[in-house]
Order: sequence, then structure tokens, then C-alpha cells
Amino acid sequence: MLTEITMFRTSVAGQIATLTLSSPPVNALSDAWISGLSREIARIEARDDWKVLHLRSDQKVFCAGADLKEMRVRFEAADGPDRTYAYVASIQRLYARIEALPQVTLAEIGGAALGGGFELALACDLRIAAAEAKLGLPEVQLGLIPGGGGTQRLTRLVGRGLANRLILGAEAVDGVTAERLGLVQWAFPRAELADRVIEIASRIAALPSAALAAAERCMASAAVPGRGGYGDELELTREFQTDAETRQRVSAFIAGARV
Repeated sequence: MLTEITMFRTSVAGQIATLTLSSPPVNALSDAWISGLSREIARIEARDDWKVLHLRSDQKVFCAGADLKEMRVRFEAADGPDRTYAYVASIQRLYARIEALPQVTLAEIGGAALGGGFELALACDLRIAAAEAKLGLPEVQLGLIPGGGGTQRLTRLVGRGLANRLILGAEAVDGVTAERLGLVQWAFPRAELADRVIEIASRIAALPSAALAAAERCMASAAVPGRGGYGDELELTREFQTDAETRQRVSAFIAGARV
């Protein structure tokens, strides 16, 4: 099944929802783009036939960040600070919604992912980059900050020291370096990227959805002081003892069958 709305295409097959960013030339983060992506995420959320959200682009870049025309209008407007606040807040809400999805989210970064584009990828659970891609948060070179969640998610992901290097130095790195630094989990030559992404997404989509969601919940607890992630592990482990799919898989594993 294929649905299409302006700037985005979504297809669902094999428990994988593929959301393609398709707003030429660079998937710029305009007000309309942010609203459209929010609506598309809501449509996908309402479905129950997917376990993995595969976020990709059909442009030369993944997402290059803010729409420059709208940025100029906000910058020159008398109420520019308030407009900019509302704009960045809308990005934060959208990315927080993606981050909070109980399903697995995977960003395929085939080209540049800079500024708000890289912040979008950081909101996903998994990131797979082309070796030739460019990734970074260069906002400080304009006298700005990565306000769409970049300072928070990148610091949690790689630690303060490396976040300092990348954000304070306005440094962009290629996909190979991004994998080495822990910004992405995999990097492949661009010619191999699409096939490798499908392999990884399909492997995850074959796993039990309840266990995937529970693992995500426990890992999210690790980032919240006092949340009690160990307690979450205990309670969820108890719940899975009576889960039908878990019991079937464990029984097959004990019997020596491949799960």
C-alpha cells in the first residue's frame, strides 16, 4: 500500500514503514515541512502493521536543515525572536514525538544531514550513513545553537567531550568518521547503503514487537536519573513470562530450534 502527500511518501511492507522525505532540493525544514511530517507521523502511528520506521530521503541530501527563505523572514521581522521560538519549539515537539515512538526508528542518511537534519536523525533509535555523507551541527558558526534538541541528544549519545568538539567546533564529519565516533551505528559505501539498510530493518522487523518496545522503554529509563530502570527490567521480565509469543519462542529455543 502506498500513500502520498506533499513532500513525503509512505509505504508499508514486511512490518517496515518507509517514510521518504521528498521535498526538493534539500528537504529544508520549512513551517509547512514540519507540519506535514507531523501529520505523516500521526498517520503512521495510527497503523498497527509495522514494527520499524525507516526514514530516508530521495534527494541528494538527507536533510540540510532550516529553510533559508523563511529564516530570513523571521530574522528581519519585528517579532522575529517570538517567531523563531515558535518555529524551534515545533521542531522540538516533532522530534520528541519520533523519539518517543515505541517502535524502532531507523534513519538512512545517504547524503548531508546538517543542523536540523542531523537533529532529526538523532531523534531516531538507529542511524545508518553512507560513507560519503556529511553529518554535523554547524549552527554556532552563524551565531546560533542546535536548538532542535541537538545539544541534548548528541551529548547523551557521545558524551560531553565529543559533543563539545562537534558543536563548539561546528565540525562536520563523513559517515566513516561518524561511525567511529559513535554518531551512527553503521556506515557503508553509498552504492551499498539501500540494500544494507533493508537487511538491518528486516532483521529487526522479524523480532517480537512487545520485546522491542520493552527494551526501548528500559533503555530510555537509563537516561532519566531516579527513573529506576532496573525496576522496569524486573517488572517487564515478569510480564513476559506469560506473553504468548515469548513462551513460544523460548520453548522453541530450549528445544533446540532456530528462533
